[in-house]
Amino acid sequence: MAEYVAPAAVRIVANEAKEFASPYLRYFFRYGQIVEDFKNQRMALKLTKQRVDTDVDEAKRQTEIIYDDVKNWLRSAEQELEETQNLQDEIDRVKCFKWCPKWGWRYSLSKKLAKKTPIISKLFETSNFAQVGYRRPLQGIEFITSADFMDSESSQSAFDQIMEAINAKGVNMIGLHGMPGVGKTTLAKEVGKHAREQKLFDKVVMFTMSQNPNIRTIQDKVAEMFGLNFHTNTEEGRAEELFRSMQRVNKILVIVDDLWEEFKMERIGIPFGDEHEGCKILLTTRRQPVCSKMNCKEIQLGILSEDEAWVLFRDKAGLEDDCSTLNDVAKEVAGECKGLPLAIDVVAKALKGESLKGWRDANQSFKDSTYLYDEERLGDVLQPLKLSYDYLKKGINQMTGNHIQMCFLLCSLFPEDKEISIEILIMCGIGVGLFPNVYSIEDKRKKIIEALKKLQKSGLLLETDGADTIRIHDVIRDFAHWLTSTGENRFMVKDKLKEWPHMDESYTAIALWNCSSIIKNFPDKVEFSKLKTLFLEGEWKRNRDDNFLVVFGTFFEEMKALQVLLLKCVSFSLKGFPSLPNLKTLCCVDCELENFSSSLTNMRSLEILALIGTKIDEISEELVKLSALKYFCLSGVGVEKEMNIPPNLVSRI
Repeated sequence: MAEYVAPAAVRIVANEAKEFASPYLRYFFRYGQIVEDFKNQRMALKLTKQRVDTDVDEAKRQTEIIYDDVKNWLRSAEQELEETQNLQDEIDRVKCFKWCPKWGWRYSLSKKLAKKTPIISKLFETSNFAQVGYRRPLQGIEFITSADFMDSESSQSAFDQIMEAINAKGVNMIGLHGMPGVGKTTLAKEVGKHAREQKLFDKVVMFTMSQNPNIRTIQDKVAEMFGLNFHTNTEEGRAEELFRSMQRVNKILVIVDDLWEEFKMERIGIPFGDEHEGCKILLTTRRQPVCSKMNCKEIQLGILSEDEAWVLFRDKAGLEDDCSTLNDVAKEVAGECKGLPLAIDVVAKALKGESLKGWRDANQSFKDSTYLYDEERLGDVLQPLKLSYDYLKKGINQMTGNHIQMCFLLCSLFPEDKEISIEILIMCGIGVGLFPNVYSIEDKRKKIIEALKKLQKSGLLLETDGADTIRIHDVIRDFAHWLTSTGENRFMVKDKLKEWPHMDESYTAIALWNCSSIIKNFPDKVEFSKLKTLFLEGEWKRNRDDNFLVVFGTFFEEMKALQVLLLKCVSFSLKGFPSLPNLKTLCCVDCELENFSSSLTNMRSLEILALIGTKIDEISEELVKLSALKYFCLSGVGVEKEMNIPPNLVSRI
């Protein structure tokens, strides 16, 4: 019995000793497993870090801000990988002694690996990030300092007054007013930039109102700055969401540019006054009564002094600072700009690089001109702008100069503060006969694009963020309307039309934008014997069904001189469409056309046909009969049913 008890006791003691010593024995006898676990976990961490690094790089390319916990994890992972690289190297060295291992060395290494593996494993387990970054709040690109800003006495005085009003208690709305082109927008941007850099406000946002503000577009821009995604679709619902969102931000500066009449900021969703004492509003307007009606702290921005105007003019014209005869003449020309920064900019650019004779001719043209002013809208800027307009012919033949001028006038037909599609301009320009000595459409396109670039360089047109659009400043657009109020080219441009205006038959171009679908007194027929260009747009609505501006074919019967017809959001039947022998361009955007093919025989001179987002019933063989057709655009055409296009039709045009 005793001989059985002794071995059992030995086994129990041995097991207890083994259990007690197992962590230490494990370092000896499970070395291979410990090494394998360490290497697997380390490799997993390394690969995971690569993936997180890739996600972070992509987030940074998208201008996102990386979360702090992601940054901390990457630092920890990098540190662990660096520290354990020594252990990895030591493992490789131990392999060299596998036939005669150094047991103390291997024990020590095994112990280190066993302690590091759980740390690496924990990092690996916490690497599952739903996303590594978030969109940074927009700051407003408007507040990047422009080279156009000039720190003049008048602008510095106005700037100081604005900053004083911004910091004053009880003042929540500041009105900056002054004549067109005096630099109100530029100064407002400088105020916004200064406020942002000095961290005077938590948010600074700026938007343009213009004469016919698009409330939804403005709401979208403001919401974007506050990182708000709307959950309602109505204008009122969006305003309430924006109102509540802005109330959660302590200090806000809102810059409202180009306000034309009294406006309730609540329509957009901007809280101020008792609703949000930390929200300050700076508005700019060319009309002082707007400031009074809005109960603003009024600040006026005046024109430049004679010395300041000359410094700006000299810089824009690229003149050397000396006492040359050319500079003496240039000073006289600069004086005719009446200290108005816009006029100085436009005239100086027009004359930049001119010879002394060119400067003298320009100076004489000022002195000989009969000044015609629209005092309320444009004031003394008209004649300096006309000089720039006349100089479009300088150095080129008269016909080319006339076509560049007409290209400029065409731009004035488009709505205020809207980006103008260069492609549609090209279609219209070709239709009115620009550059007739150039045959191919592609060559005409190049000529018109060159003309637009010349207009941009002269200061009469402005670039946009996109390469396929351009823009015209509203003051210069008004100037173009002044040019076309009389004379050979007589234009009419109306926006938000609710009643048919009185018009005689002397107009050569008419643009009627945003016409109500229930417009009063819309005629069945009008007599415009001289009309060459007609732009007609129905009221834009989100739900387009049954909301088109309805026009009858008889409306065009007495427009025999018509060369360009641009229709947007219009519904009409081409059945009985009159013969328009001179029509060169027909462009329909988001329209609804009935009996499309049956009318083509009446448009034998048509060179450009563009149907963009337009519903038509069919495309038939009649298209082949348009022998003059050079440009055919069929884009985003909507149909109620499948539309059949005759085989090889396009190749036979």
